[in-house]
Amino acid sequence: MVLEVALIDVVPGQEEDFVRAYASGHHLVATTPGCRSVRMTRGVESPSRFVLLVEWDSVEAHLENFRATERFTAWRALIGPYFATPPVVEHFVDVPVPA
Repeated sequence: MVLEVALIDVVPGQEEDFVRAYASGHHLVATTPGCRSVRMTRGVESPSRFVLLVEWDSVEAHLENFRATERFTAWRALIGPYFATPPVVEHFVDVPVPA
């Protein structure tokens, strides 16, 4: 499993519109083959900052099943207009805890 973390800064004053756009496009990510879960969090101290957390079967599932498809194009068309800056996106894996 791979965790995609996207740090998203939204134009101040457009946060609620961004939240509505996310809600309307959530299914585009959530129903992608290889997607295990999707959630969006919002900053308490910085309410214009959001963090998207998506669990994928693999980096390839994210890139090939979502980013390289019309799903991503439609997703970006919904939420992209609210970006203050391009999102910072990285993939992470769990660190095992020794027994």
